[in-house]
Parts: sequence; C-alpha cells; structure tokens
Amino acid sequence: MQDMRNGRTILVAEDELEVRGYLEMALKCLGYSAEMTQDGDELLACLQSSRTDFAAILLDIMMPNRDGIEALREIRAINPDIPVIIISGASSPLNIVTAMKNGGTDFLSKPVAHEDLRAAITRALANTTSEYVPPARHSAPSSRVFVGRNPQMKEIQSLIGQIGWFEPPILIQGETGSGKEVVARELHAQSPRANRSFLKLNCAALPSELVESELFGYERGSFTGAFQKKAGMFEMADGGTILLDEIGDMDVRLQAKLLQVLQDHEFQRIGGKETIKVDVRVIAATHRDLEKAITDGDFREDLYYRLNVINIVLPALRERSEDIIPLAEFLMKKHASPNRANPVITPELKHAMMSHHWPGNVRELENFVRKFLILRDAGLLARELHSKIARKSVAICAAIPDAHTASGNQIVERPILEQVTKAKQQAETEAILATLNSTRWNRKQAAVRLKIDYKALLYKMKKLGIEDKPIPYEPSPEVRVMAAGG
Repeated sequence: MQDMRNGRTILVAEDELEVRGYLEMALKCLGYSAEMTQDGDELLACLQSSRTDFAAILLDIMMPNRDGIEALREIRAINPDIPVIIISGASSPLNIVTAMKNGGTDFLSKPVAHEDLRAAITRALANTTSEYVPPARHSAPSSRVFVGRNPQMKEIQSLIGQIGWFEPPILIQGETGSGKEVVARELHAQSPRANRSFLKLNCAALPSELVESELFGYERGSFTGAFQKKAGMFEMADGGTILLDEIGDMDVRLQAKLLQVLQDHEFQRIGGKETIKVDVRVIAATHRDLEKAITDGDFREDLYYRLNVINIVLPALRERSEDIIPLAEFLMKKHASPNRANPVITPELKHAMMSHHWPGNVRELENFVRKFLILRDAGLLARELHSKIARKSVAICAAIPDAHTASGNQIVERPILEQVTKAKQQAETEAILATLNSTRWNRKQAAVRLKIDYKALLYKMKKLGIEDKPIPYEPSPEVRVMAAGG
C-alpha cells in the first residue's frame, strides 16, 4: 500500500481502533501512506517481512501482548536508524525519558493534534538520508483571540501589525489559556518568515534534559539511547520561528545556552563539535511573573532583557467580558457540525456566561462551547454555571472575616467594618440567588446545594431581603471583582 506520489509509508502500531483510524486519515492528509498494526508483535512481524521501505514508525507505548518500550528495543535491534515517534496518553516525564533512552526519536501526547503530528514527522525525516521532507503547511492564522470589542485586544492587534515585519524580540505574558500561542502565530504570519516553519516547545512539559535535546539536537552516541543523529528545533526552524512556551519554567542552566544562541546565532548539538549557524526568530511566552522569578534566582536577568524588547500582556477573559458572547459565537461556528444547526445561546445562558469568571480563559470557553454543541441544552449548562458561581461566592464568604472580629489585638476601624459587612452581605446574596436560579427557585434543593439547613436558608433570605419568588438580578461590580479573584 505504498504511496506512489512520494514513496513514503509510515508504519503505525496502535491498539485503539478510533486512534488508529484517526492516524491513518491524518497521515494520508499529510501525503503519506500508512501501514496499520494493532500491537507490538504485529508491528515487528510487519517490519521484518514487508518489502516496503518504511520512512518512520508511530508507536504507542501502552499495547497488549508486547508493550511499546519492549517493541522499541526489538525495532532498534532490527533497524537502528529508522525514526520512531512514541505516542502515549500517559505523558509522564518517566515515560518520556524511558522511551528516549531506548531509542525513541520523538514523543507525542494523546490526543495527537494534526499540526503536532506533521511537525514530529518533519523533524524525524530531516534526520534521515532521504532528500524528501514534506513541506510545512501553513494554515491561515487563527484570530479567535481578537474576536470582540475589547480596547486592549484591539491595541494588541494593532501592535502586531506594526512589529510583525520588523521582528524584534517579544515576550508574551498572560494567564494559561488566554491565547499566547495564537498571538505568536499571528506574529509569525505577519513577518517575512510566514512561509517558513513555526515550531513550538512547551518548556514546562518536558524534563530539562529533553528540552535541551529538542532545542539543540544531539549526535549519535552522545548518550545512552542516542542511536542516530537528531536535528534540534533550531536547525529545523532555520529561517522560521520558534515559540518557547512557558519560558519561565526553563532550567537556569539551559537559559544560559539559549542566551548564547540568541546573541551569536550559533550552537553545537549535544555531544557535537560542529558549530551550527542559524537564523531563527524566538518568541517567548509565560504565565509567570519573570521579574519575581529573577529576584528568586529562577530566571536570568540578562535573558529577560534580551527577550523583553516588546512585551505583550494578554488580559484574562474575565477582564474582557464584552468579548465573551462574540467569542462563544465564533467558536460555535468553528466547531459546528456541517449537517446540524447550532443551538441557540438563550438569555439565561448568556447571563450565566457573563457572570462566570472563566479561570481557564479562552481555552475554558472553547471547551464549554464544544460541550454545548454536544448536549444542546442551554438551561442545563446555565444551571451548571450558576452552581459554579454559587460555590465561588460561598468560598468568598468563608474567606471574609466576620465584621465584629478583630485582626490580632487591633480593633478594626468602623469604615472598614462597614465595607466588610456590606461586601459579605452582597456575596451571600449572590450565592443564594445564583443557587435559587440554578434550582428554578426550589428552596429545598438550594439549601442542599448551599450545604445549609432549610430554615437557615429561609432566615438568610428574609434577612437579606430576597423575595420568595424569582427576581432578576445582576451581580454588582464589587462582587464581579471578588468572584474573579481580584
């Protein structure tokens, strides 16, 4: 079943039927033929008996009969040079290190993203003697992070248009899920490097030893498990862009080596003596406070100033609430089924979405939208969000001290007492109203969810002036800030 267009076939060992089907389709989309096996024994038999010259192997770690690590050792005995990309749903550092020490070329975590699969195969084949390397496919840049009307996001979009072509070093900061990678891809798309590779490395996802080998590559025999020479990302991305995600988690020793590459545009592979010159644009991203990390001795000050020529700070989704609904509608179109109409975001669901503080930012919103497209029950999802809001408010109430308590031996001043009392009452009101809304004003169910006695709930409702009937409510600015963790 060899592909006549390029003579390239990938041998796959995967025991899960759905994953096997996805990998076969994804490989065909990338221009490869795929030979599919379902366990280690079948893979080894195919490797020994087939006349096909396999370009690479995709190997699942967890398989029946013969696991991936054992199969990997057998593969290396048969063919020490063929690239073997490990796939696993349990991407612990121990699994990764074990796989690499036994001859793995690269590592992909399940679920395998199409772009990650393409990049891994491209890296693997760049280390073989064949001249053919599949060209990088550059999809149109996603603009989901720029959907909406938030002034700060519009300023960032304008800034990208100004700096993209000039390529200054850029540090992108923002909470997890706020869209840092999207901004980095947009910067790459609006640069002279747009038609070259864009590679990403998450510095927090791998042990420091593997981060180093991924970035700089290694020579054959440089350490146990280095069965063949491997090019690093700096070689692969020559002329293109590398995104160093979560740069704040990079080991300090590696920071020094990275600084040297940024200054001199050259490096050596692990175990190598040859100096390799590269032209790579590096974009760094992090959710950490790097200035504090410098003070704590966890981040090099010279590297910080080298990277931080222009600093882009992405706001959290809760700080751009006017964009929540437009973003949700955009994401619904993105994930919509072609043969099925999208469900309607009802006023009740809109209110719940605007009240929720979205700690996972755009990523959490995207997962919420995908769930909505599957369940298609706006009322159910609105009640779930109201319950989350209620739990958050209850936690805030518990964290606020009683107005009549003293801090240490000091008596709290009356203006502060009044502010604390008012804030606590507002938070309690929000919690009760949100829970009543989520139970359609069934007070007994609300009492159970709030984990208080039914009579105590009735007393609090009377004390806080909550009428015994459904009433519309809108969270106050103070409570919005409190619920957002501000």
